[in-house]
Amino acid sequence: MIKGSLPALVTPFTNGQLDLDTLKKLVEWHVDQGSHGLVPVGTTGESPTLSHSEHDKVVETVVEAAAGRFPIVAGAGSNNTAETVRLVQAAKAAGADAALVVTPYYNKPTQRGLVAHYTAAADCGLPIVIYNIPGRSVVDMTPETMGELAKHEMIVGVKDATGDLARVPNQRLSCGTDFVQVSGEDPTAIGFNAQGGVGCISVTANVAPALCAQMQNATLNGDYDAALAINDRLMPLHKAIFTEPGLVGAKYGMSLLGMCSEDVRSPLTGLTDETKELMRAAMVHAGLLN
Repeated sequence: MIKGSLPALVTPFTNGQLDLDTLKKLVEWHVDQGSHGLVPVGTTGESPTLSHSEHDKVVETVVEAAAGRFPIVAGAGSNNTAETVRLVQAAKAAGADAALVVTPYYNKPTQRGLVAHYTAAADCGLPIVIYNIPGRSVVDMTPETMGELAKHEMIVGVKDATGDLARVPNQRLSCGTDFVQVSGEDPTAIGFNAQGGVGCISVTANVAPALCAQMQNATLNGDYDAALAINDRLMPLHKAIFTEPGLVGAKYGMSLLGMCSEDVRSPLTGLTDETKELMRAAMVHAGLLN
């Protein structure tokens, strides 16, 4: 169910407010461009600055707009287990296919605490994808802990943003070959799949959905020459998007395509002129702009 290119969907704003009409149009665009699913209200969806009601509304809107045409993995992470459970329950009620749950940030639980946290989320009855991103959360789930959690029938996979490609085979050993592993880092997505991964929850796919989907299709078909040729076009864009916070770069790139405004919520700010030029040049290199 969860494989290929799954854009970590931005949340569009107009004058600081949710723009649900544009959100629906983005879902249609991703269907047309060949994306394999969507991940709304993750960090790229500006979940830290959405209210609970806004968070729930975005998930409901994306699920309704997708209409079962591809899976929706709803962001549902918090460093508060009770809040995580509420978010997972809301995603389930909205009809999401799975929930993406980040390792609890800032309060730095032990591995035993991670097991308790994810077990509570999984007991809600919606498939759970672990999101391991120690660079942001300052908590790293070990492959051994992940293997323990993989025994729960509702914990189905991981979005791995460690950047450590050796994690993929190690997690195949600890979690089993049916455990879904998707990358959370665009520049290493090809290598991730070569090691046993099956996709990428991608920031770049907000700007270049067709190319990211084609690259994923190529790797899943074993055609790494084709995948590398596409990634040669995408690599400057991967770099440019993350010159500043990735979602800011993604929204700016989408604004150049006429897909949404570049508005972001404080404490994030718009791109500097220098980064805007990097984005434009990268999009020209990828063939997205003339």
